[in-house]
Amino acid sequence: MAKKSDEAGRALTHIDSKGEARMVDVSAKPATERVAVAEGRVVMSKATLELIVSGNAKKGDVLGTARIAGIMAAKRTSELIPLCHPLALSKVELDIAPDDKLPGCIVRATVKVTGPTGVEMEALTAVSVACLTVYDMVKAVQRDIRIEGIRLVEKTGGKSGHFRAGD
Repeated sequence: MAKKSDEAGRALTHIDSKGEARMVDVSAKPATERVAVAEGRVVMSKATLELIVSGNAKKGDVLGTARIAGIMAAKRTSELIPLCHPLALSKVELDIAPDDKLPGCIVRATVKVTGPTGVEMEALTAVSVACLTVYDMVKAVQRDIRIEGIRLVEKTGGKSGHFRAGD
């Protein structure tokens, strides 16, 4: 069986010539600085957002807890996503900004490594877990909170070069 390709004709790197899942061999790739930025949104009622901003959520500091959860998740991505390489991350930064217009929170993660493979999955995992943590911290007061728009915003480094969403 031939190697699987996507719609643009690029080979799918995690599928071998037999069509089976595999971990990509990155041993021959040079170590370069790689950065990925991902974001997502947690949409809720204005009253729930006010509870978070005022620091009056029963479970405690929602944004601080979500920030730590996102950092921890980025560091453990290879344990959660089966074919990801374990990476020695040099930076994981989580910014969680309340936004009255949503209303809700905008979660943004920036992850950096010097290595042979990128950190997109680490950034996406950090955002996902931070968003889930916000939900967990306030679900007692609002169960219909939406987590949406999780996506890679930008990545630099590596063979494929620079990517920016919308470019």
